[in-house]
Amino acid sequence: MSVALDVTEHIKPPRTVFLPFMMGHHFGVPYHKELQRNIILEALAHLVEAKESGEVRFPPFTWAKARKEGIEIKRSLGIK
Repeated sequence: MSVALDVTEHIKPPRTVFLPFMMGHHFGVPYHKELQRNIILEALAHLVEAKESGEVRFPPFTWAKARKEGIEIKRSLGIK
């Protein structure tokens, strides 16, 4: 799992999933279980489906959407 594409490209891991999220938020925002599950499923699928060493998968998740949904989840749970 990677949130720093330049570092990932330099290190060249055998396979990785890149997410354009803030550093330290590799699985999205707190309390967003659905997003976290989907990210894990993407990573596991990439383990099976990657065809070449160094292949990077770019799932369709965005930080803006994750953050917005996270705020709504926290509100629904009564958390500030």
